[in-house]
Amino acid sequence: WIWRRWCLGEMVKMNLQRIITHLLTPDWFAQRVFRPADLTAIESAVAASEKTHRGELRFVFEGQLPMLALWRDLPVRHRATQLFAQLGVWDTEENSGILIYVQLIDHRVEILADRGIAQRVPQAQWDALCRGLEAAFRQKNYRGGALEAITKASELLVQHFPAGIKNPNELPNRPVRL
Repeated sequence: WIWRRWCLGEMVKMNLQRIITHLLTPDWFAQRVFRPADLTAIESAVAASEKTHRGELRFVFEGQLPMLALWRDLPVRHRATQLFAQLGVWDTEENSGILIYVQLIDHRVEILADRGIAQRVPQAQWDALCRGLEAAFRQKNYRGGALEAITKASELLVQHFPAGIKNPNELPNRPVRL
């Protein structure tokens, strides 16, 4: 019982800084990095990209995490997985959905590929793309970093999932602000 209580106390201490940061950073402050013109540019880039391959891209960014996710110290990758399912990124005919998830307060990026793409493109390539996007964001190059990530993701998809005769647009192109 004492050991369990100590472990819980350590977990709360480790997580307390993250909780405080999320609670004290208003959504509007975190999300101000993407202006309406940036969102339009990202939407256009996704639409243009999807004409060159059979993949479906979703760009999602979030400020504050839900309190339950913070309390449980949910890793950013798990949050991305939740959103992958919630937004139906997995629901494409060829299992060709890609989620680019940006956690603005934690300064983390995750890219999840559905099983059709994951069979052809190793996760290490997506992880490298994430680290490049995080580097651009550290330099406050949010729009440029997002557009570059879409371009690089498109290059991978063109290589492994080129456009065919049938190339429907199955998911919305508009970035999702949570």
